[in-house]
Amino acid sequence: MFDPLRRLARWRRRHPVLPLIGDTRTRAEREATMLRASVKALGAELVRQRCAAGFAGPGFEVPPAPAPLGLGSRTCRQADIEHDWLRHWCGRLGIWPAYHRKVWETCFIAQMAWEAGALAPGRRALGFAVGREALPSLFAAAGMEVVATDLPAGDARAREWVRTGQHAGGEAAARDALFRPDLIGEEEFARRVSFRAADMRRIPPDLLRGGFDLVWSACAMEHLGSIGRGEAFVLDAMRCLRPGGIAIHTTEFNTDAAGGTLRRGATVLYQRRHLDALAQRLAEAGHQMLPLDDAPGEGPLDAFLDLPPYGEEAGYGAPQPPHLRLSIRGYPVTSAGIVAKAGVIFV
Repeated sequence: MFDPLRRLARWRRRHPVLPLIGDTRTRAEREATMLRASVKALGAELVRQRCAAGFAGPGFEVPPAPAPLGLGSRTCRQADIEHDWLRHWCGRLGIWPAYHRKVWETCFIAQMAWEAGALAPGRRALGFAVGREALPSLFAAAGMEVVATDLPAGDARAREWVRTGQHAGGEAAARDALFRPDLIGEEEFARRVSFRAADMRRIPPDLLRGGFDLVWSACAMEHLGSIGRGEAFVLDAMRCLRPGGIAIHTTEFNTDAAGGTLRRGATVLYQRRHLDALAQRLAEAGHQMLPLDDAPGEGPLDAFLDLPPYGEEAGYGAPQPPHLRLSIRGYPVTSAGIVAKAGVIFV
């Protein structure tokens, strides 16, 4: 039986919160730490119960074929984690359906590419800021030709991604980082996947010639320095697509539509109004951003806002507290997936 007091005691042994000699925190700060630990423990128990009931977690049944969701822009929610569409891609990628928005982002990109008809032999895909993603191998396994890109390893802006093991590295290192032997053979991967350094703020001119059927990026456009730079990247990347091609980008989405947000810095937070404005700019350029479904979700885990420290940093193994929504500097955030179709390309 779940004992929240015992779980809290374990957490406190890892993260002492009682006053120590020289501890200058106020009573309110100490109690806030204890409250946070209690909420995380309860959230982890909710996840455990959902997994035990078969809604998610390891040991799930993998649907043999993709299930339609509906091509469109969308925000992350609990029902997606528990749906067959996401289970299929988790099975293909060798991961389990976790209540974590990063799992959702990877599966959403794969799902939208499939629903758009882009996952087919002879199609070409271009990925930005790929880091160590499995998507290049997944797409190549479908018969696609894939060009994967990331910031040059020597670029100062790449230092944090290199430090945290999220950067692809140089060409040789990138090929090793992107290769998934459970998805594709080594020779086939080498034949279909290439890597090159590219800056999302200045896409190389030879990539802007409309030669791709699919363009994607996973939680990258919010790291370009400002709301405007991220929007400019999405517009520029449309020039990489053939007419009728599909662009899929995931990003940080501030669910508080009326409040403030982070507009500049290492991470910016898009609100509904910013994505509506982006849709208008895309339309003016001859493209179409598919309507955004930002319904908050009706599951109990949709109402859980994770607070730092996250995941293993908080001393949890599995299950961990839900991480579909979280606080970034006090703003309520989830992941949004943007889908846009390329029309006439204006150079």
